[in-house]
Amino acid sequence: MATAADWLDDLRAHPRHVVLAALVAGLLAVPLSPDAVVAIAIAAGALAGRAGVAALAVAAVLAGAVGGQARLAALDRTALPPLYGTTVAATVVLLEQPRPVQFGTTALARLRELAPAGAAAGRAVAPAPAPTPASLAAGERVMLRIRQSTAWPASATGAVVQVHGRLRALGPFERHYARKGAHAAITVEAAAATGTRRGGTWRVVDEVRGRAERALSVGLRQPQAALLRGMVLGQDEALSDRTRDEFRDSGLAHILAASGQNVALLLALALPLLTFAGLGLRPRLGAALALIALYVPLAGAGPSIQRAGVMGAATTVAALAGRPASRWYALLLAAAATLALNPRASGDPGWQLSFAAVAAIALAAPAVSARLRRRGAPAPVADAVAMSLAATLGTAPLLVFHFGELSLVSLPANLLAAPAIAPVMWLGMLAAAVGQLAAALALPFNAMNAFLLGYVGTIAHEAAGVPHASTRAALPGTVALVAVYGVVGVLVALLRTRKGARMPGTASSANASPPPSSTSMMR
Repeated sequence: MATAADWLDDLRAHPRHVVLAALVAGLLAVPLSPDAVVAIAIAAGALAGRAGVAALAVAAVLAGAVGGQARLAALDRTALPPLYGTTVAATVVLLEQPRPVQFGTTALARLRELAPAGAAAGRAVAPAPAPTPASLAAGERVMLRIRQSTAWPASATGAVVQVHGRLRALGPFERHYARKGAHAAITVEAAAATGTRRGGTWRVVDEVRGRAERALSVGLRQPQAALLRGMVLGQDEALSDRTRDEFRDSGLAHILAASGQNVALLLALALPLLTFAGLGLRPRLGAALALIALYVPLAGAGPSIQRAGVMGAATTVAALAGRPASRWYALLLAAAATLALNPRASGDPGWQLSFAAVAAIALAAPAVSARLRRRGAPAPVADAVAMSLAATLGTAPLLVFHFGELSLVSLPANLLAAPAIAPVMWLGMLAAAVGQLAAALALPFNAMNAFLLGYVGTIAHEAAGVPHASTRAALPGTVALVAVYGVVGVLVALLRTRKGARMPGTASSANASPPPSSTSMMR
């Protein structure tokens, strides 16, 4: 029987995993006290075993903590607090589509110009004798809160808009915008389109996204078009509240958010086409990485899609180079990259769910699939059930902790919807691709997709309609959450031990990659 010592020996056999995990631990320590950082560094050194690896692990923890703290200080630098409570006129660039919330909508924006009310932004004003908070705030991010009574001009991501309203600190229920880099909120009282857009590379991305959005709507009814945009681009703003509630209650809400599943399916579609086109190894690799680099910002560049992009890139490089792809190394690399970019990302529920789903599948799915196969289940069915079950159980505690509810029909709903997910994604991606030439070219792909979209929508509707499909639940705090995951971890360890599976960090578990159509990278 495998023991904790066996697990530790397996971990120590992969020093690069140990060092990268130590770096992630240091980044996660931000902004803990120096004593806590030192304790983590000592623990990392003790776990590493060999003196050389231990020294690198300790250095990695300290580098992560120091670098993360410096990055956090840079992200928090703001000139806006002296202006809190004042009425301002601002020119902003929309960084996302306005999202419906109670009593209005909200959106993330970047300040181009900011002026006190009466000195309209975008017009020449007399130069100040010294820099003012308003002049220093250019480039900072703010949350826009737009009331239902406020007329908002038709605008898309990247549009430049003039707004007038009260600048204030983020409220208690708006703190998630701080993780997106917002330093303040503007309660918008009036807004006007400027007819201009941001420039540079982001303008190109915006134009590609706009053509894709138009292509994904050709020949489809509005509900189907909104669902397709949600599944392909992660845009759920156009979905009705009823549809959004049905997908949440049925446990299918994850397919409306751009995630690892999207990246996996993109690569599964693109790589064979690139090979068929006769491209060599390096051109295929370059094209695949370029597609990932384009898709991440197209899909909103949220924490989960960032994680998926890094993992997809690492796996693609390893696969095309003929080396075994280590899922654990890719997962740690993704954690390090996303946390280095924004140390607050770990507080985002999407980030936590994304990593929990992948880790749960890597740990539990192989053993569950093997057991189902021994009982006569076909391999594709066994894999699909195992991955859905592992992802569901791995993310359930976090869903309860953050949202206070749990879907009891998630597993059957996901299994029923699974056969349609990949075809919908692939047809949608092809429609978005040909739509870059002309939106009408997407019509055949959308026509084939109409039935599949109706099927997925029906699954969500019927599953959500089951009595007690979703139930209220709660975990009283972080300690309870950790305790639940501790119990889950023990159960998984017992399952893997009974199967005789090697523990995490070994080639057998870390290098196995799920098929692209699975839910392994779904969140």
